[in-house]
Amino acid sequence: MSLVKEFKEFAMKGNVVDLATGVIIGAAFGKIVSSLVNDIVMPLISAVTGKIDFANMFISLDGQKYATLQMAKEAGTATLNYGVFFTNIIDFLIISLSIFIIIKQISRFKKKDEVVVEVTTKNCPYCQSSIDIKAVRCPHCTSEI
Repeated sequence: MSLVKEFKEFAMKGNVVDLATGVIIGAAFGKIVSSLVNDIVMPLISAVTGKIDFANMFISLDGQKYATLQMAKEAGTATLNYGVFFTNIIDFLIISLSIFIIIKQISRFKKKDEVVVEVTTKNCPYCQSSIDIKAVRCPHCTSEI
């Protein structure tokens, strides 16, 4: 079997296509959540905390003071960007919460698997006692079954 044919069979399997679809939707969802965090949540947090700009919360490692992170990067300074890190944590928490809610809702609609219980006993037709399903004589009334 040629390598191209094997790859085609692999790529067309249902789970590979499902995975690709999930990755594409996940990337688009990530952009939406990032916009939500950067454009709505973080400005609200900034307003509540006294106009703190989280995007420009950093420590320059050269000891100099820079007004913005962009200015520090243009100067070629190494920085610890804890404001961006904080924003990414909020981004992650919102994505995790959203995925949890979606999975929970999807699982509500899934058909419940019925548990098949194997029958191991039957009732004696004469004395109505519960006996093993393989029994040919009732141990209680000694009737043949």
